[in-house]
Amino acid sequence: MAISKIIANITHYISEAAMRIFGPTDDAYPVIGIQPFTGEPYDKRTADTLNPIET
Repeated sequence: MAISKIIANITHYISEAAMRIFGPTDDAYPVIGIQPFTGEPYDKRTADTLNPIET
């Protein structure tokens, strides 16, 4: 009896994982498209120096 319950639990666990992997997505991202990058790229040469405008 205990062996059949263990096998049932394992089967249930694996089937839930398969449904999660192969099921429809549940993402709640807004449908607004790709947003452009508005920051400044990292430059290692000037990373440790102060911007003269900010001083």
